Amino acid sequence: MPHALWQRAAVRHLKKADPVLERIIERVGPNRFGARAAGSHLDALVRSIVGQQLSTSAATTIHGRLLVLVGEANPLPEDWLALNDPDMRAAGLSRQKIAYVRDLARRVKDGELPMDRLHLMSDDEVIEALTAVKGIGVWTAQMFLMFRLGRPDILPVLDLGIRNAFRSAYKLRKDPTAKRMQALAKSWAPYRSVASWYLWQSLELPLVDNDRG
Repeated sequence: MPHALWQRAAVRHLKKADPVLERIIERVGPNRFGARAAGSHLDALVRSIVGQQLSTSAATTIHGRLLVLVGEANPLPEDWLALNDPDMRAAGLSRQKIAYVRDLARRVKDGELPMDRLHLMSDDEVIEALTAVKGIGVWTAQMFLMFRLGRPDILPVLDLGIRNAFRSAYKLRKDPTAKRMQALAKSWAPYRSVASWYLWQSLELPLVDNDRG
């Protein structure tokens, strides 16, 4: 199904499936969930590693310095492996993240992580493959599935923003468990990525009287 068509189908399904989500969708507006096509899968994962526990601006700055070091806009695994540690440290990357980037690049170079086949793999297979890399956990793998591969049915229950949005939207007294979120989101399938995008957007909405409970 073409991208625009399944996006509209997702909204129709979600509004019909869940009245709470329907109200959020009406307030947020058009569905703009989509994958980032620019760059390579490798670069997207390097960006994810660089950005761990950093602000977006700091991560962007460090990643830009690394690209200057590499001298390529779209580096290959060999390019990352050719960098030396002191230069990477000077660019702002921690020793731990240097090890993560090297492990990622080595696995891609050796064929342990088949970047050219990720789009053919199931969600679970992609998560298994990515989390074998040092420094890449389930959350990072799910973000890759959603915003790099554009997979429509991911529910990132480890994400703090999603937990906060669930708690606010469903008037929960405490942070929901993964099991509770999965139960509440069961009717959203097969469009839980789109629903999650709407939940993230809902955190930016101004409070209304109904929100104050």
